[in-house]
Amino acid sequence: MPTYDMIIKNADIINHAGRGMGDIAIKDGKFAGFGHFDATDAGEVFDASGLLAMPGVIDTQVHFREPGLEWKEDLETGSQAAVMGGVVAVFEMPNTNPNTIDVATFEDKLKRAHHRMHCDHAFYVGGTHENIHHLAELERLKGCCGVKVFMGASTGSLLIADDAGVAAVLKAVNRRATFHSEDEYRLAERRPLARENDWTSHDYVRDAESAIQSTHRLVRLAREAGKRIHVLHVTTAEEIDFLSKNKDIATVEITPQHLTLVAPEAYERLKGLAQMNPPIRNQYHVDGLWRGILQGVADVLGSDHAPHTLEEKSKPYPASPSGMPGVQTLLPVMLTHVNNGKLSLERLVDLTSAGAQRVFGVAGKGRMAEGYDADITLVDMNHKRILKHENMRSRCGWTPFDGFEAHGWPKATIIRGKVVMRDDEIVLPSRGESCRFMETL
Repeated sequence: MPTYDMIIKNADIINHAGRGMGDIAIKDGKFAGFGHFDATDAGEVFDASGLLAMPGVIDTQVHFREPGLEWKEDLETGSQAAVMGGVVAVFEMPNTNPNTIDVATFEDKLKRAHHRMHCDHAFYVGGTHENIHHLAELERLKGCCGVKVFMGASTGSLLIADDAGVAAVLKAVNRRATFHSEDEYRLAERRPLARENDWTSHDYVRDAESAIQSTHRLVRLAREAGKRIHVLHVTTAEEIDFLSKNKDIATVEITPQHLTLVAPEAYERLKGLAQMNPPIRNQYHVDGLWRGILQGVADVLGSDHAPHTLEEKSKPYPASPSGMPGVQTLLPVMLTHVNNGKLSLERLVDLTSAGAQRVFGVAGKGRMAEGYDADITLVDMNHKRILKHENMRSRCGWTPFDGFEAHGWPKATIIRGKVVMRDDEIVLPSRGESCRFMETL
């Protein structure tokens, strides 16, 4: 009888112990040991010569559009894009139709996802004025990563613009609450400033001040409530500086696109494909975000994968919708920044696995250590490839990074000890399970 289910041989392993060559032993879907093992001790051997083994990438912000908006994406196609990009688990957002705001809509999503999604998953519950009194119970549901609040611009009842509403949410919850931080009052005031068919006006309409003001309000309210907050897709240099002084209660997400695309060039070149909220900003703010990466202010990278069809995106501004796909390109884009010397591999691992574990308290994931889920992203650091629309697995079929030369590529995605993607092919039927969280075990 083999001792292990699988041994990954000859890998360049990067984990909490540092970086070095070795083998990884897996049994019953968990890491069983690191070091040197005899290939005959396993039922299956994966030769990882020339590949880097990093803890499985977790993308803590995706919009997979199901139910209600399946022509853009669904849980199955979105999760295919995820595993193609080396992502082992995703946290999905509540702004579907209907919104995910009660037990019925939440459990409907879990049911749709089980063994239909190719990666592991968790779902956010949306905070609304109406469900505040149920949030403490909703955030404890199996498979829930926490409560998400939109302080600016969202769909259905998912908008809590006022201080009293935000304070009430913070009072109600016990886990870390997650926020889209833009000031709705300022956004409403500035909407008339949009220049017809001119996407370069997007980051003028939704200006830096809209985000800065909102984040100042949010931190003040969190301090008053004595609660923890997670600020999504931070886009301004000023927010990075401000949040760095409030790290005791606030964690920070940055997206690869806000680190890579720069206004106004991105809008001139990509038009509607560059439009997202909060906006792609100028070099001053991009530099500020990189400072947040290098100084340790940022805790996680999230893709904010939010697809729309090319037809929807080709409408003239401001009728064009905001949002872009990104779950499949998160890792290739960031590996390119590593190869270009913008951040270390260790820092990337922290932002894509350990950070998610720390911020959300994911149980048994986010670390390549004995007893944890055997989630591994195997990467070829030397592989170069041009990203193209036609290679995207998302139903929307495009990427803002079309034509971008990636340097570093995911070669295999291993989830709970099973090889799900290998050499650009999904090789296992969908077996995704919901993530567990330490605060709700």
